[in-house]
Amino acid sequence: MRTLPALAASATAAVLLLTGCTTASQDGGGAATAPADESTALPDLSAIEVDPEVEAMVPEGVSEDGTLTVGSNLEYAPVEFVDADGKTPVGLDIDIVTAVAATMGLEADVQNAGFDSIIPAIGSKFEVGFSAFSITPERLDTVNMVSYFTAGSQLAVAKGNPDDVAPDDLCGVTVGVQTGTIQQDELGDMDKECADAGKDAIDVLPYDSQSDVTTNLAGGKLQAMYADSPIIAYAVEQTEGSVETLGDITDAAPYGAVVAKDDTELAKAVQAALQKLMDDGVLAEVADAWGSGEAVLGTAELNPAG
Repeated sequence: MRTLPALAASATAAVLLLTGCTTASQDGGGAATAPADESTALPDLSAIEVDPEVEAMVPEGVSEDGTLTVGSNLEYAPVEFVDADGKTPVGLDIDIVTAVAATMGLEADVQNAGFDSIIPAIGSKFEVGFSAFSITPERLDTVNMVSYFTAGSQLAVAKGNPDDVAPDDLCGVTVGVQTGTIQQDELGDMDKECADAGKDAIDVLPYDSQSDVTTNLAGGKLQAMYADSPIIAYAVEQTEGSVETLGDITDAAPYGAVVAKDDTELAKAVQAALQKLMDDGVLAEVADAWGSGEAVLGTAELNPAG
C-alpha cells in the first residue's frame, strides 16, 4: 500500500499521531505537504493560476481581504488533519480548498473547529466549510452545498474481529463514531431497528475527534467504529493493521463544500472553481495523491438532489 507522509514508522508512533490530532492548531493557510510517493505526487498547488472568469464571480465582501476563510475539523485523517509539525492543516480537503481559493484569486485560511459547529457558523465566522460534509436533504435546508467527491460508510474492528461483530447486525455492540457525522445518525436508525426486533441496543459512543474513536478501538474500549470509507482505509494503514475493515462500503454519497444559504453568489463561484479544477484534472491528481482519485466527481453540482 502507498505510504502517506503522516504514516508512522511503528504502531506506537501511529497511535501517538492519531491522538495528537485532538489538539490541532487553528493556524491555517498555504499549500499542504505533498502526501504521496513519486508515482502519485501532489500537483504544485502554488502553481495554480487565477481563473479570471471565476475570480470575477467572487463577491466583493469575500475578495476584499484576499482570503477565503474555511471552517474544517482537523481530526479526520486523511481528509483533513494536522501535519507532524502540530499546526499545519493537511489532507485531501485542505489541498482541494487551497486549489479552489487559488483559482478564485484568494488564499485559503483554514481554521480548525468542532465538526458539528461548522455549519452553524457558515456565513458568520466562516465563508465556506470543507470538512467531509456529506450532502443530505437536512443540510440543504440550511446551507448551499457544492458536490466534488464521493464516499461511503464502512465499519472497522480490531484485528481478527475478536468479538465476532457481524456487519449486518450491530445490536448489542459497542460502536464508536465521530459526533455530528452521518454515521452517528445511521447508528441511531439501526438502534431503533434493534429495539423493534426485541434485541439489545447498540451502545453508541460518540467522540468529538475521529482520532479518539480509532485510538479507543485499537485500545479495546470499542468493539467497532463507523466512519467514511477513506477514513477507515487510512486508519487501517495508520495503525499498521491493528484495526481492520469489516463488511463492504455502503451508502456512497457526495461530499459538498458548504456556503451560506443566502450567499448564492459565493456558492456559484465555488462551484465554478471546483468545475475548473475537475476539467483541468487537478482535482483528480490531488485526490489520487491521497489514494482516492477514483472518487472525484466529474460535475460540480450546486445543491444536487438526493
